[in-house]
Amino acid sequence: MKMMIGENIKRLRKVKNITQEQLAQALNVTCAAVSKWEREDTYPDITLLQPLAYYFDVTIDELMGYDSARVEQEIDDIIAKYHVLYRSDYEASQNFIKKAMEEYSNDFRIMHWYMWNIGGGSADNDPQVLLAHKEEFLDICRKIQEGCTDNDIRLDSYNMQAKLLWAESRIDEALDIYKQNFSNWYATSGQKSEQLFAKNTPEFLYWVRKNLYELSDFAADKAVKSIFFDNQLTYEEKVKKAEYYGDAATESFEKSGDSVFVVIEESIFSRLANDLTYRGGTAEDIIRIRKKQLKAMKKIDELSKEDLVLYECMIKPHDTDSLLQFMVNYLLSAKHGRSAELLENKDYVKMIKQYVN
Repeated sequence: MKMMIGENIKRLRKVKNITQEQLAQALNVTCAAVSKWEREDTYPDITLLQPLAYYFDVTIDELMGYDSARVEQEIDDIIAKYHVLYRSDYEASQNFIKKAMEEYSNDFRIMHWYMWNIGGGSADNDPQVLLAHKEEFLDICRKIQEGCTDNDIRLDSYNMQAKLLWAESRIDEALDIYKQNFSNWYATSGQKSEQLFAKNTPEFLYWVRKNLYELSDFAADKAVKSIFFDNQLTYEEKVKKAEYYGDAATESFEKSGDSVFVVIEESIFSRLANDLTYRGGTAEDIIRIRKKQLKAMKKIDELSKEDLVLYECMIKPHDTDSLLQFMVNYLLSAKHGRSAELLENKDYVKMIKQYVN
Protein backbone atom coordinates (compact mmCIF):
# COMPACT_ATOMS: atom_id res chain seq x y z
CA MET A 1 0.00 0.00 0.00
CA LYS A 2 1.47 3.34 -1.05
CA MET A 3 1.68 6.05 1.60
CA MET A 4 0.16 9.37 0.55
CA ILE A 5 1.92 11.47 3.17
CA GLY A 6 3.82 13.74 0.73
CA GLU A 7 0.75 14.40 -1.38
CA ASN A 8 -1.32 15.03 1.75
CA ILE A 9 1.19 17.48 3.24
CA LYS A 10 1.12 19.47 0.01
CA ARG A 11 -2.69 19.38 -0.13
CA LEU A 12 -3.15 20.32 3.54
CA ARG A 13 -0.58 23.09 3.28
CA LYS A 14 -2.49 24.65 0.41
CA VAL A 15 -5.78 24.30 2.26
CA LYS A 16 -4.20 26.11 5.19
CA ASN A 17 -2.81 28.66 2.69
CA ILE A 18 0.76 28.59 3.94
CA THR A 19 4.08 28.31 2.14
CA GLN A 20 6.69 25.60 2.45
CA GLU A 21 8.84 28.09 4.34
CA GLN A 22 6.08 28.74 6.89
CA LEU A 23 5.53 25.01 7.46
CA ALA A 24 9.28 24.44 7.78
CA GLN A 25 9.53 27.20 10.35
CA ALA A 26 6.59 25.83 12.35
CA LEU A 27 8.20 22.39 12.54
CA ASN A 28 11.76 23.63 12.96
CA VAL A 29 12.99 21.88 9.81
CA THR A 30 14.52 23.18 6.61
CA CYS A 31 12.47 24.33 3.64
CA ALA A 32 14.38 21.76 1.55
CA ALA A 33 13.08 19.00 3.85
CA VAL A 34 9.46 20.05 3.26
CA SER A 35 10.08 20.22 -0.46
CA LYS A 36 11.47 16.66 -0.46
CA TRP A 37 8.45 15.43 1.50
CA GLU A 38 6.03 16.87 -1.01
CA ARG A 39 8.00 15.43 -3.95
CA GLU A 40 8.01 12.12 -2.06
CA ASP A 41 11.78 11.90 -2.29
CA THR A 42 11.82 11.31 1.47
CA TYR A 43 9.32 10.89 4.31
CA PRO A 44 9.14 12.96 7.49
CA ASP A 45 10.92 11.52 10.51
CA ILE A 46 8.54 9.45 12.64
CA THR A 47 8.90 11.96 15.49
CA LEU A 48 7.36 14.65 13.25
CA LEU A 49 4.16 12.74 12.42
CA GLN A 50 2.29 13.82 15.56
CA PRO A 51 3.32 17.50 15.24
CA LEU A 52 2.35 17.49 11.55
CA ALA A 53 -1.03 15.91 12.31
CA TYR A 54 -1.63 18.42 15.12
CA TYR A 55 -0.60 21.33 12.92
CA PHE A 56 -3.06 20.36 10.18
CA ASP A 57 -5.74 19.19 12.66
CA VAL A 58 -5.96 15.66 11.22
CA THR A 59 -5.23 12.19 12.57
CA ILE A 60 -1.94 10.48 11.76
CA ASP A 61 -3.86 7.95 9.68
CA GLU A 62 -5.43 10.75 7.66
CA LEU A 63 -2.05 12.43 7.27
CA MET A 64 -0.54 9.24 5.90
CA GLY A 65 -3.49 8.58 3.66
CA TYR A 66 -4.52 5.46 5.55
CA ASP A 67 -8.21 4.64 5.10
CA SER A 68 -8.85 1.56 7.25
CA ALA A 69 -12.20 0.72 5.64
CA ARG A 70 -10.74 0.99 2.15
CA VAL A 71 -7.71 -1.10 3.06
CA GLU A 72 -9.91 -3.74 4.68
CA GLN A 73 -11.95 -4.00 1.49
CA GLU A 74 -8.79 -4.16 -0.61
CA ILE A 75 -7.50 -7.07 1.47
CA ASP A 76 -10.86 -8.86 1.30
CA ASP A 77 -10.76 -8.52 -2.49
CA ILE A 78 -7.16 -9.74 -2.63
CA ILE A 79 -7.93 -12.84 -0.59
CA ALA A 80 -11.03 -13.63 -2.65
CA LYS A 81 -9.03 -13.33 -5.88
CA TYR A 82 -6.23 -15.40 -4.39
CA HIS A 83 -8.60 -18.28 -3.64
CA VAL A 84 -9.92 -18.22 -7.20
CA LEU A 85 -6.37 -18.30 -8.58
CA TYR A 86 -5.29 -21.01 -6.15
CA ARG A 87 -8.00 -23.33 -7.43
CA SER A 88 -7.22 -22.74 -11.10
CA ASP A 89 -3.57 -21.69 -11.46
CA TYR A 90 -1.25 -22.40 -8.53
CA GLU A 91 1.77 -20.66 -10.04
CA ALA A 92 -0.22 -17.51 -10.67
CA SER A 93 -1.63 -17.65 -7.14
CA GLN A 94 1.89 -17.86 -5.72
CA ASN A 95 3.07 -14.79 -7.62
CA PHE A 96 -0.12 -12.97 -6.62
CA ILE A 97 0.18 -13.66 -2.89
CA LYS A 98 3.90 -12.76 -2.93
CA LYS A 99 3.03 -9.35 -4.35
CA ALA A 100 0.25 -8.93 -1.78
CA MET A 101 2.74 -9.74 0.97
CA GLU A 102 5.03 -6.98 -0.29
CA GLU A 103 2.20 -4.44 -0.16
CA TYR A 104 0.43 -5.61 3.01
CA SER A 105 3.25 -7.24 4.97
CA ASN A 106 1.66 -6.47 8.35
CA ASP A 107 -1.78 -7.93 7.66
CA PHE A 108 -2.22 -11.25 9.46
CA ARG A 109 -4.49 -12.76 6.80
CA ILE A 110 -2.01 -11.97 4.03
CA MET A 111 0.83 -13.37 6.16
CA HIS A 112 -1.19 -16.53 6.74
CA TRP A 113 -2.05 -17.27 3.11
CA TYR A 114 1.43 -16.30 1.94
CA MET A 115 3.08 -18.69 4.40
CA TRP A 116 0.84 -21.64 3.56
CA ASN A 117 1.07 -21.03 -0.17
CA ILE A 118 4.86 -21.01 -0.10
CA GLY A 119 4.85 -23.90 2.37
CA GLY A 120 2.81 -26.05 0.01
CA GLY A 121 -0.57 -26.21 1.72
CA SER A 122 -1.77 -28.17 4.73
CA ALA A 123 -0.57 -31.64 3.70
CA ASP A 124 2.24 -33.42 1.84
CA ASN A 125 4.67 -30.58 2.54
CA ASP A 126 8.18 -30.74 1.13
CA PRO A 127 10.56 -30.59 4.14
CA GLN A 128 13.24 -28.88 2.06
CA VAL A 129 10.85 -26.06 1.13
CA LEU A 130 9.84 -25.64 4.76
CA LEU A 131 13.43 -25.52 5.95
CA ALA A 132 14.41 -23.06 3.20
CA HIS A 133 11.82 -20.63 4.61
CA LYS A 134 12.20 -21.60 8.27
CA GLU A 135 13.28 -18.23 9.68
CA GLU A 136 10.74 -16.30 7.62
CA PHE A 137 7.92 -18.63 8.65
CA LEU A 138 8.90 -18.57 12.32
CA ASP A 139 8.88 -14.77 12.23
CA ILE A 140 5.39 -14.79 10.71
CA CYS A 141 4.21 -17.30 13.33
CA ARG A 142 5.60 -15.14 16.13
CA LYS A 143 3.84 -12.02 14.80
CA ILE A 144 0.56 -13.88 14.46
CA GLN A 145 0.74 -15.36 17.94
CA GLU A 146 1.63 -11.99 19.49
CA GLY A 147 -0.98 -9.88 17.75
CA CYS A 148 -3.63 -11.79 15.80
CA THR A 149 -7.06 -12.31 17.35
CA ASP A 150 -8.38 -14.71 14.67
CA ASN A 151 -8.21 -18.08 16.39
CA ASP A 152 -8.08 -20.11 13.17
CA ILE A 153 -5.08 -18.14 11.93
CA ARG A 154 -3.41 -18.42 15.34
CA LEU A 155 -3.89 -22.20 15.41
CA ASP A 156 -2.48 -22.51 11.91
CA SER A 157 0.63 -20.68 13.06
CA TYR A 158 1.18 -23.42 15.66
CA ASN A 159 0.52 -25.94 12.91
CA MET A 160 3.32 -24.42 10.85
CA GLN A 161 5.67 -24.51 13.82
CA ALA A 162 4.94 -28.21 14.20
CA LYS A 163 5.60 -28.81 10.50
CA LEU A 164 8.93 -27.02 10.74
CA LEU A 165 9.90 -29.30 13.62
CA TRP A 166 8.77 -32.30 11.57
CA ALA A 167 10.96 -31.12 8.70
CA GLU A 168 13.90 -31.24 11.13
CA SER A 169 12.89 -34.79 12.21
CA ARG A 170 11.90 -33.48 15.66
CA ILE A 171 8.69 -35.49 15.60
CA ASP A 172 7.98 -35.68 19.35
CA GLU A 173 8.29 -31.89 19.68
CA ALA A 174 5.97 -31.40 16.71
CA LEU A 175 3.35 -33.71 18.27
CA ASP A 176 3.68 -31.85 21.59
CA ILE A 177 2.69 -28.60 19.85
CA TYR A 178 -0.52 -30.25 18.67
CA LYS A 179 -1.24 -31.64 22.13
CA GLN A 180 -0.69 -28.24 23.75
CA ASN A 181 -2.67 -26.10 21.31
CA PHE A 182 -5.35 -28.25 19.67
CA SER A 183 -8.46 -29.79 21.23
CA ASN A 184 -9.37 -33.47 21.09
CA TRP A 185 -12.38 -34.64 19.08
CA TYR A 186 -14.78 -34.19 22.01
CA ALA A 187 -13.73 -30.62 22.81
CA THR A 188 -14.50 -29.14 19.39
CA SER A 189 -16.76 -26.12 18.91
CA GLY A 190 -19.28 -28.32 17.10
CA GLN A 191 -19.57 -30.79 19.95
CA LYS A 192 -19.80 -28.06 22.58
CA SER A 193 -22.40 -26.15 20.53
CA GLU A 194 -24.52 -29.30 20.36
CA GLN A 195 -24.30 -29.73 24.13
CA LEU A 196 -25.46 -26.16 24.69
CA PHE A 197 -29.08 -26.98 23.88
CA ALA A 198 -31.67 -29.30 25.39
CA LYS A 199 -32.14 -32.46 23.37
CA ASN A 200 -35.78 -31.81 22.53
CA THR A 201 -35.17 -28.42 20.88
CA PRO A 202 -34.79 -27.42 17.21
CA GLU A 203 -31.40 -25.89 18.03
CA PHE A 204 -30.10 -29.23 19.29
CA LEU A 205 -31.32 -31.02 16.17
CA TYR A 206 -29.65 -28.39 13.98
CA TRP A 207 -26.25 -28.93 15.63
CA VAL A 208 -26.62 -32.71 15.68
CA ARG A 209 -27.22 -32.80 11.94
CA LYS A 210 -24.49 -30.25 11.28
CA ASN A 211 -22.03 -32.38 13.23
CA LEU A 212 -23.33 -35.50 11.50
CA TYR A 213 -22.75 -34.05 8.02
CA GLU A 214 -19.33 -32.64 8.82
CA LEU A 215 -18.09 -35.77 10.61
CA SER A 216 -19.49 -38.07 7.91
CA ASP A 217 -17.70 -36.01 5.26
CA PHE A 218 -14.52 -36.13 7.31
CA ALA A 219 -14.72 -39.86 8.12
CA ALA A 220 -15.47 -40.82 4.51
CA ASP A 221 -12.39 -38.92 3.36
CA LYS A 222 -10.30 -40.80 5.94
CA ALA A 223 -11.79 -44.12 4.83
CA VAL A 224 -10.53 -43.63 1.27
CA LYS A 225 -7.11 -42.52 2.47
CA SER A 226 -6.84 -45.61 4.65
CA ILE A 227 -7.39 -47.70 1.51
CA PHE A 228 -5.48 -45.73 -1.09
CA PHE A 229 -2.31 -45.43 0.97
CA ASP A 230 -2.28 -49.06 2.09
CA ASN A 231 0.85 -50.38 0.37
CA GLN A 232 -0.28 -53.96 0.88
CA LEU A 233 -3.04 -53.45 -1.69
CA THR A 234 -2.52 -53.36 -5.43
CA TYR A 235 -3.74 -50.41 -7.45
CA GLU A 236 -6.71 -52.43 -8.70
CA GLU A 237 -7.62 -53.54 -5.17
CA LYS A 238 -7.48 -49.97 -3.88
CA VAL A 239 -9.82 -48.66 -6.57
CA LYS A 240 -12.22 -51.58 -6.23
CA LYS A 241 -12.46 -51.34 -2.43
CA ALA A 242 -12.86 -47.55 -2.26
CA GLU A 243 -15.39 -47.55 -5.09
CA TYR A 244 -17.33 -50.28 -3.29
CA TYR A 245 -17.60 -48.00 -0.24
CA GLY A 246 -18.95 -45.19 -2.40
CA ASP A 247 -21.41 -47.44 -4.21
CA ALA A 248 -22.64 -48.74 -0.86
CA ALA A 249 -23.36 -45.15 0.23
CA THR A 250 -25.20 -44.53 -3.06
CA GLU A 251 -27.36 -47.61 -2.49
CA SER A 252 -28.02 -46.62 1.13
CA PHE A 253 -29.32 -43.23 0.02
CA GLU A 254 -31.54 -44.81 -2.63
CA LYS A 255 -33.07 -47.07 0.01
CA SER A 256 -33.34 -44.60 2.88
CA GLY A 257 -33.51 -41.16 1.26
CA ASP A 258 -31.32 -39.83 4.09
CA SER A 259 -28.98 -37.12 2.83
CA VAL A 260 -26.14 -38.18 5.15
CA PHE A 261 -25.44 -41.03 2.74
CA VAL A 262 -25.08 -38.55 -0.14
CA VAL A 263 -22.54 -36.64 1.94
CA ILE A 264 -20.59 -39.88 2.42
CA GLU A 265 -20.97 -40.79 -1.25
CA GLU A 266 -19.72 -37.39 -2.45
CA SER A 267 -16.80 -37.37 -0.03
CA ILE A 268 -15.64 -40.87 -1.03
CA PHE A 269 -15.79 -40.24 -4.76
CA SER A 270 -14.22 -36.78 -4.43
CA ARG A 271 -11.28 -38.10 -2.45
CA LEU A 272 -10.85 -41.13 -4.72
CA ALA A 273 -11.04 -38.99 -7.89
CA ASN A 274 -8.43 -36.64 -6.47
CA ASP A 275 -6.06 -39.46 -5.53
CA LEU A 276 -6.48 -41.15 -8.89
CA THR A 277 -5.80 -37.88 -10.71
CA TYR A 278 -2.65 -36.97 -8.86
CA ARG A 279 -1.28 -40.41 -7.97
CA GLY A 280 -1.19 -42.31 -11.22
CA GLY A 281 -4.76 -43.42 -11.83
CA THR A 282 -5.82 -44.47 -15.30
CA ALA A 283 -7.92 -42.10 -17.40
CA GLU A 284 -10.68 -44.73 -17.55
CA ASP A 285 -10.88 -44.97 -13.75
CA ILE A 286 -10.75 -41.20 -13.32
CA ILE A 287 -13.59 -40.64 -15.79
CA ARG A 288 -15.79 -43.24 -14.09
CA ILE A 289 -15.15 -41.96 -10.55
CA ARG A 290 -15.44 -38.27 -11.52
CA LYS A 291 -18.83 -39.04 -13.04
CA LYS A 292 -19.99 -40.61 -9.78
CA GLN A 293 -18.60 -37.61 -7.88
CA LEU A 294 -20.48 -35.12 -10.04
CA LYS A 295 -23.71 -37.15 -9.74
CA ALA A 296 -23.39 -37.01 -5.96
CA MET A 297 -22.77 -33.26 -6.07
CA LYS A 298 -25.90 -32.81 -8.15
CA LYS A 299 -27.89 -34.66 -5.49
CA ILE A 300 -26.42 -32.41 -2.78
CA ASP A 301 -27.42 -29.31 -4.77
CA GLU A 302 -30.98 -30.60 -5.05
CA LEU A 303 -31.29 -31.74 -1.44
CA SER A 304 -29.79 -28.52 -0.07
CA LYS A 305 -32.73 -26.53 -1.44
CA GLU A 306 -34.82 -28.01 1.36
CA ASP A 307 -32.05 -28.79 3.84
CA LEU A 308 -30.45 -25.60 5.18
CA VAL A 309 -27.96 -27.51 7.32
CA LEU A 310 -26.74 -29.48 4.30
CA TYR A 311 -26.35 -26.23 2.36
CA GLU A 312 -24.34 -24.60 5.14
CA CYS A 313 -22.05 -27.61 5.54
CA MET A 314 -21.44 -28.70 1.97
CA ILE A 315 -22.06 -25.74 -0.35
CA LYS A 316 -21.71 -22.41 1.45
CA PRO A 317 -18.03 -22.95 2.47
CA HIS A 318 -17.13 -22.92 -1.24
CA ASP A 319 -18.71 -19.47 -1.68
CA THR A 320 -21.12 -20.78 -4.28
CA ASP A 321 -24.77 -21.74 -4.69
CA SER A 322 -23.98 -24.92 -6.59
CA LEU A 323 -21.42 -27.47 -5.51
CA LEU A 324 -21.75 -29.17 -8.88
CA GLN A 325 -21.06 -26.06 -10.96
CA PHE A 326 -18.23 -25.10 -8.64
CA MET A 327 -16.51 -28.41 -9.35
CA VAL A 328 -17.31 -28.37 -13.08
CA ASN A 329 -15.76 -24.92 -13.43
CA TYR A 330 -12.75 -26.02 -11.41
CA LEU A 331 -12.14 -29.11 -13.54
CA LEU A 332 -12.59 -27.32 -16.86
CA SER A 333 -10.28 -24.44 -15.90
CA ALA A 334 -7.29 -26.57 -14.86
CA LYS A 335 -4.02 -25.05 -16.08
CA HIS A 336 -1.34 -27.40 -14.78
CA GLY A 337 -0.50 -31.00 -14.01
CA ARG A 338 -2.59 -34.08 -14.61
CA SER A 339 -5.87 -32.17 -14.38
CA ALA A 340 -4.81 -30.05 -17.36
CA GLU A 341 -3.56 -33.09 -19.27
CA LEU A 342 -6.93 -34.79 -18.83
CA LEU A 343 -8.62 -31.92 -20.64
CA GLU A 344 -7.02 -33.31 -23.80
CA ASN A 345 -9.06 -36.49 -23.32
CA LYS A 346 -12.30 -36.06 -25.27
CA ASP A 347 -14.22 -38.61 -23.19
CA TYR A 348 -13.21 -36.87 -19.96
CA VAL A 349 -14.26 -33.44 -21.21
CA LYS A 350 -17.50 -34.78 -22.69
CA MET A 351 -18.43 -36.39 -19.38
CA ILE A 352 -17.83 -33.17 -17.43
CA LYS A 353 -19.70 -30.99 -19.90
CA GLN A 354 -22.80 -33.08 -19.40
CA TYR A 355 -23.07 -31.30 -16.05
CA VAL A 356 -22.52 -27.73 -17.28
CA ASN A 357 -25.51 -25.66 -16.28
